[in-house]
Amino acid sequence: MAKKVYTCKTCGALAEEPGHLCNANMDPMTCAFCGEKAPHTKHYCKGKLEDIKYVCSKCGRLATSEELLCEPSKVPAK
Repeated sequence: MAKKVYTCKTCGALAEEPGHLCNANMDPMTCAFCGEKAPHTKHYCKGKLEDIKYVCSKCGRLATSEELLCEPSKVPAK
């Protein structure tokens, strides 16, 4: 399972534990791509899994385009 992420309401810093922030926001994060509220750093956007074409060889994140990843490589064909 992906790690939970907390954001600081004051400066926007991210941390895996709320105690590491001066003003932790305990609300679930909102995905910038699909708008779904998710309590973890990563989730699969509904209806987008079939559009996944790339995977980051550094962190394993999946994406629909290369520019969304730091070290993109093509997802192997089925």
